[in-house]
Amino acid sequence: MTTFWIFIALVVLIGLIMIWVPHFRQQKLLHAEEAGVRRQTNLELYGERLTILEKELQDELLDKAEFDALKKELEINLLQDMKQEGDDSLDVAIKPKSALWPAFMTVCLLAISGYFYQQLGAYNELANPPQANNPHQGMDPAQIMSQRVQMMEAQVQSEPENSQAWFSLGHAYVSANQYDKAVAAFDKVMALVGTHAELLGPKATALYYKAGQKITPEIQSIIDQSLSLDAQDPSTLLLVGMDAFFTAEYTKAIEAWQMILDSDRNDVDRTALMNAIESAKMRMGDSANTMPNDENHKGMAAANANTLAIEVSISNELADKVSDTDVVFIFARATQGPKVPLAATKINAANLPATITLDDSTSMGGDMKLSSVKEVEVIAVLSKNGSVKPQTGDLKGSIDAIAVGSNAKLMLDTLVQ
Repeated sequence: MTTFWIFIALVVLIGLIMIWVPHFRQQKLLHAEEAGVRRQTNLELYGERLTILEKELQDELLDKAEFDALKKELEINLLQDMKQEGDDSLDVAIKPKSALWPAFMTVCLLAISGYFYQQLGAYNELANPPQANNPHQGMDPAQIMSQRVQMMEAQVQSEPENSQAWFSLGHAYVSANQYDKAVAAFDKVMALVGTHAELLGPKATALYYKAGQKITPEIQSIIDQSLSLDAQDPSTLLLVGMDAFFTAEYTKAIEAWQMILDSDRNDVDRTALMNAIESAKMRMGDSANTMPNDENHKGMAAANANTLAIEVSISNELADKVSDTDVVFIFARATQGPKVPLAATKINAANLPATITLDDSTSMGGDMKLSSVKEVEVIAVLSKNGSVKPQTGDLKGSIDAIAVGSNAKLMLDTLVQ
């Protein structure tokens, strides 16, 4: 930025020099020219008068004494005129050119430069630096998370005994899908402060995501150890409830989340927990109303007017490209209007084929819900790295249009290139 302003100052300075230097040079030349003309005029007048006196002397109109006296008087007058050329009286005779024009040009130069910089340059960025308002402007979520992880890693390197920094880094690793590093970070915290339920819960969560959202014997052992230390540990009960919800054990999920609410802890999002419990209760109601359909839709959940029941499966041609750790994201969005997800859910690829239900309980938040539209498109993405956005190697399938309140089959039959 300093170099930029130096460059701007040099350009403006050069412009001012081009305006004012010719003006002062012209003034100087004017003085010199005026003085030269006056000197030449005096010399010519002296020569003319001397010629007249010499002629009168030859014609004997003047004697020698008168001639010498008049000639001397002419020489004295010439010397006096020459001397006046350096006097201040000369400045009165010379009218210097006005500085109004170069001053006007200077104002125009500055005004035009400022105008074009404001219109075509980076005036807005200079007046409102983006980094001052949003240091992450222009970065996608992955880049922001990577930057945060790097900052936290730098902090723990400078403060290796800071247990809180290690704990925050562990959670950052989980958000960045770096589960092995997250487990190592939580182990480091326990090495510093001892084994506590609030540390075992996050460790079990990291291992849970690493295992493709499955409770393995190792994870169950950690969960049991955590609950034995604190039966109401929020991080552990959140994991238990989440896994139960994804496996349709809604009663178990409600019990786990309700225990957190009953603990009266201040470090939990009570609104989110109550919304999750309500969603589980709605799912339980849908399950209770499930009715068998005809043979073409056998095993599919009955759909009410504001529900979609989608049977998700994988084509035989792509079945060999699926692993148990893959995650399938299913979401619905309106066929008309803004292309924003109205409802979404996810399941483990190991559970396919499976029937999922999309309704207002699976909304993405905001005013737009599945019940607010009559027709949607449904998209399913089998992700290899946990990202909703399809990437190379992922599988994809879609239903172009389906009426809300209907049942349908969706097949993952496209390999993302």
